[in-house]
Amino acid sequence: MCAKLRIPVLYEDSQLLLVNKPSGVLSLPDGYDPRSPVLAAVLRPTYGDLWVVHRLDRETSGVIALARNEQAHQKLNDQFETRQVVKVYHALVSGSPPWDEHSISAPLVIDADRHHRTLIDQQTGKPSETNFKVLERFARGKQHYTLIEAQPLTGRTHQIRVHLAALGIPVAVDVLYGSAKPVLLSELKRDYRGNVEEERPLLGRLGLHACQLTLRHPTTDQILTFDAPYPKDLAATLNQLRKVVYV
Repeated sequence: MCAKLRIPVLYEDSQLLLVNKPSGVLSLPDGYDPRSPVLAAVLRPTYGDLWVVHRLDRETSGVIALARNEQAHQKLNDQFETRQVVKVYHALVSGSPPWDEHSISAPLVIDADRHHRTLIDQQTGKPSETNFKVLERFARGKQHYTLIEAQPLTGRTHQIRVHLAALGIPVAVDVLYGSAKPVLLSELKRDYRGNVEEERPLLGRLGLHACQLTLRHPTTDQILTFDAPYPKDLAATLNQLRKVVYV
């Protein structure tokens, strides 16, 4: 584990490094966000040079794979490009969908506006498909949240977020595609007695977590599955929802 940002290591050998990326850490350097820490740079003092194989959004937490040499990087890239890698995310969304399972195919154009958002475009967008499954539903009065499993079959930037927003259930605390409003205990708990003005959000960032990644080892060809536990903020939010919110 890296001491400065407490980046949990899920697996390491001479070819691979799998970590549970915290929210707020960039997968790649970003000219629009130069102040945020970059994953490979944070890990480099401990693990040496690393090659980024795929990316997670800055606010998305969860499992991410890095290669430890150029040969491993190329083999892993081939797996991602040919869609051999299985990625599973959990998303806490605002709202409650009328379905338990659903697939959406909506072509996407990345960096499509001045806010650098990904948008659906039937004419010029690249094919993009995501499968969704409801895991848990929470409701109290007008407040509705749903925990959804998402499996993207393609790997477009912001794909899960855009597809969920298009279905009318944006990821909680999604500034770009939904609402920046945090998840607050005072709005969920009937007998909340704290100071609302000083209240800290249960969840103040994007409610999206990459919970599982399955790929082939670049040298042994063994199929490996890596699971990333929820970060504290998301775990605490779900625990509170289960306590104070009923279906």
